[in-house]
Amino acid sequence: MTDVDPTERPGRLSATPTVIDGIHVVTLAGEIDRDSAEVLRQALPRPDAPRVRVVVDLEQVTFLDSTGINIFISTHNTLARADGWLRLAAPSASVLRVLQIVGIDTVIDCCPTLRQALSS
Repeated sequence: MTDVDPTERPGRLSATPTVIDGIHVVTLAGEIDRDSAEVLRQALPRPDAPRVRVVVDLEQVTFLDSTGINIFISTHNTLARADGWLRLAAPSASVLRVLQIVGIDTVIDCCPTLRQALSS
């Protein structure tokens, strides 16, 4: 019997951080769950200065559970205390539904596109 490398499993979360006009953009792809929590935590910047602004691009995220929701809330609170902000961009219909069911969209700005999240 051979071991399966967990990084090769379908749906595994990947994160690509960039900076656009001074805004930290984290583009995610795959599933956000308990198994991928550390990937998400490591990808999100922590405020090392006041007014850190972060957009998380969710367009390629196929699944979101309470682990991801809790990380987003914690990040939002941490950034807000430092006069920064977190926005979620381009969630798929299924991810948006989860965000709406738990009320995240009333706490964290959720924009239909990355462009809107960057310009709002």
